[in-house]
Amino acid sequence: MATAEPDSIAAWNDGWWLGARRCGSPNHGPRPEGTDISLALIHSISLPPGVYGGDEVERLFTNRLNWDAHPYFQKIRGLTVSSHFFIRRDGEVIQFVSCDERAWHAGQSSWRGRDNCNDYSIGIELEGLEGEIFEALQYHALADVLRAVRWRYSVRDVVGHEHVAPGRKIDPGAGFDWQRLRTSLGWTDVDFPSAS
Repeated sequence: MATAEPDSIAAWNDGWWLGARRCGSPNHGPRPEGTDISLALIHSISLPPGVYGGDEVERLFTNRLNWDAHPYFQKIRGLTVSSHFFIRRDGEVIQFVSCDERAWHAGQSSWRGRDNCNDYSIGIELEGLEGEIFEALQYHALADVLRAVRWRYSVRDVVGHEHVAPGRKIDPGAGFDWQRLRTSLGWTDVDFPSAS
């Protein structure tokens, strides 16, 4: 792990990265005692699906979504979820939960034989739709978030929701370029999914 990083990467306050806009979510809890935060988990989300730029994701993660505002919202009515980070199409990074806390993003999941990925992962949502491509600004912001997270925690694996919940989840999907992310980070001692 690198010992020197730019100030913007190394700037943390109680699990909150100062490179992100803070928007606190009530949907979190404590991590199990002594948890080694070793996994960065990449997701994709848009509300309604395929619609970008609104505040619906922020509203969902902060329990303020108007369930009657769109027919799709009836399918997720009452859902209480969160993620540590959300990266918009324009590269803006929003943080909802301190990385020291357990966000509610992975659901039933397992990685390398270890269940309950929420316990030991940091969830990063990309504004997007499974199978579609993501923006260059998102890859740049994602790399910054991952560098910051790795500087602060002991992340050894970076995978997608589809890898920890196969058959149940498909995000971020085929449109996400794992090789591009791996190349931009230049990490040789962190595991990524095989490029597809």
